[in-house]
Amino acid sequence: MKPIFSILYREYMIRVSFVTWFFFDMGLPLLYMLLFGFAFDKALPGGVHVDGIAMGYNEYFLAGVLAMSCFGSAINQSYGFFTDRDNGIFYEHLTYPMTRSQFLLGKILFQCCMSVVQCTLTLLAGVFLLHITMRWDLVWLVFFGVMLGTSGWFFFLALFAFRIRRNDTFNTFINVAYFVLMFVSSTFYPLERVPGPLRVLAYINPLTWHADALRYLTIGVGSGQTILVELACFVTFSLISFGFAVHALQDAA
Repeated sequence: MKPIFSILYREYMIRVSFVTWFFFDMGLPLLYMLLFGFAFDKALPGGVHVDGIAMGYNEYFLAGVLAMSCFGSAINQSYGFFTDRDNGIFYEHLTYPMTRSQFLLGKILFQCCMSVVQCTLTLLAGVFLLHITMRWDLVWLVFFGVMLGTSGWFFFLALFAFRIRRNDTFNTFINVAYFVLMFVSSTFYPLERVPGPLRVLAYINPLTWHADALRYLTIGVGSGQTILVELACFVTFSLISFGFAVHALQDAA
C-alpha cells in the first residue's frame, strides 16, 4: 500500500500548490447546476417526465451534474500524464518499485477523494439552494457511485493518454468525446422522446448508465432492476478500461 499512498500524497501536494485548480475542481459542478439548472428549469415550467413520474428539471439534472463532474475529474487527472511526460517525471515514476496497477490506483484514489468533496458540495447546493428533495437513505451509495464513475472514466481516458503522444491530439479527442458522450446520453434530458437511432446510442453510452444510476440513488427515479443492469455494465466497462490502461502503461515504458 505504501507506493499507492506515495502517489496519492504527490497528487495532494500538486493540488494544494495550485489553489486555482483546486477551486476550479470544486466549483465547476456548482456552476453546471446553477447555470444550466436555473435556465432549463425556467424554460421548462412543466418539468420533465421519466417513467410517468413528473419532476422539476433541477431534480432531474442533479444526477447529470454529478455524472459530468466525474467525467470532468477524469479528464483533469488523465491530462496530468502529459504534464508529467513533458517534465520527465512520468518515466521516472515507471522506474520506482511499484507495479503499474499501483501507479494508476494511487492516481485515482486521490481523484476519488476530490470527487466525494465535489459531490457533497453539489448535493448541499441542490438541497439548500434549489430545494431538491433527496433520498438521504441512499446518500452513501451516491458517494460510492461517484467514485465508481470517476474511476471508470479515468481508466478509459488514461488508455488514450498513454497511446496518444501529442498534446493537441489528446485535447481534440477529449473535447469531441465529452461533447458526444454528454449530449447523446440521459444527462440533460429523458430519452423517451429522443429519435430512435440516437436513443439506441444513448442506451449503450456508459454516461447514460452512470447518470441513470445516480438519478435513482439521489431522487429515486427509475427501475431498480434496470439500474442494477446498468451498474453491472458500468462496472464491467471500468474493469475492462483498467485492464487496457495497465497494458498501455506497460507499453508506454
